[in-house]
Amino acid sequence: MKPFLRPTWAEISLPTLRSNLRRLRGRLSRRTKLMFVVKGDGYGHGALSVSRLAQRTGLADWLGVSSVEEGAALRDGGLKLPILVLGSLYPFESFRAAACYDLVPTVASLESARRLAAMTRRMGRKISCHLKVETGMGRIGMSEAAALGAMEFLSGRPEVRVGGVYTHFSCAESSRLFTRAQLARFRKVLAAMQDRGMDPGLRHAANSAGMLGFPESRLDLVRPGLAAYGLCEGFDPVLTLKTKIVFIKTVKPGTPIGYGATYRAKRRTRLATLPIGYADGFSRGLSNRGEALVGGVRCPVAGVVSMDMTMIDVTRVKGARVGDEVVLIGRSGKDELSARDMARRLGTIPYEVVCGLTARVPRVVLP
Repeated sequence: MKPFLRPTWAEISLPTLRSNLRRLRGRLSRRTKLMFVVKGDGYGHGALSVSRLAQRTGLADWLGVSSVEEGAALRDGGLKLPILVLGSLYPFESFRAAACYDLVPTVASLESARRLAAMTRRMGRKISCHLKVETGMGRIGMSEAAALGAMEFLSGRPEVRVGGVYTHFSCAESSRLFTRAQLARFRKVLAAMQDRGMDPGLRHAANSAGMLGFPESRLDLVRPGLAAYGLCEGFDPVLTLKTKIVFIKTVKPGTPIGYGATYRAKRRTRLATLPIGYADGFSRGLSNRGEALVGGVRCPVAGVVSMDMTMIDVTRVKGARVGDEVVLIGRSGKDELSARDMARRLGTIPYEVVCGLTARVPRVVLP
């Protein structure tokens, strides 16, 4: 890791990640494989470091990414595990790059199946793919008829092997009825393939919420992301976001602070300036409503979060001074601010909070 001077960083605890992956493994039968989803730079945690941990410990059988570029970066970083590109590959020339990096592409239409077969013939090499079935997400994927057609087409192409068939739950955290309906549709497609003598390979549907809430959906492989990073109940957060106080001043009642003067001190107030802002992923939506921990004490955001700096009220923190550590996500003393807490304040989900941390926030990996 390159050294950094600006005191804003995210700590990534590999021991915590290891523990979370072990807990997930413990819920699976021996025959069910685990795909660790590391798209979005490992949900903002750093895809290379978390993937290397998963490979080194043997806690993951597969890795899941969203694009050829993400998969290629992992291969360049020395990852040997099978990697599935979960997104729809377009332009179709992407199949060539996927093959060159030994990635497993998703086939989400009969047309993409044809293009993949044509490309592999031209290259004179074989490739494995997974078929994506649409069961209610409404994003990418094939209907039952299209999936059967693509499977039948590829069954006659020795250069392409269908290594798996999968779908994706849209409401596993919120609707048991809808999720079970999706699973029933998926099972119907799988049964139709098997009735025609076609092997679907690895059958998979369950994300974190699916595998935890619907054991019947675990099938041959599960694809946890949220739980592995400790962003749902029952698992410990892997990421801590920290900064330090770089400036402190005491202001009189009525003093305006920040862009738009949206904050005015109601009393004699000590304000600390933090070197973090929305360009780092600390959302502007936290203006006058976010919190930070200084010495275990909750300190409210004072004024508008700007691009590079944020002010907090540290009046309640005795002896607060320049250089003191500030926790924005994580534990300080007996208190904790989680990504889920921040997401609730913003009206969003924890995924967006951690994925939104930009590249200018160094990731410090704790081994």
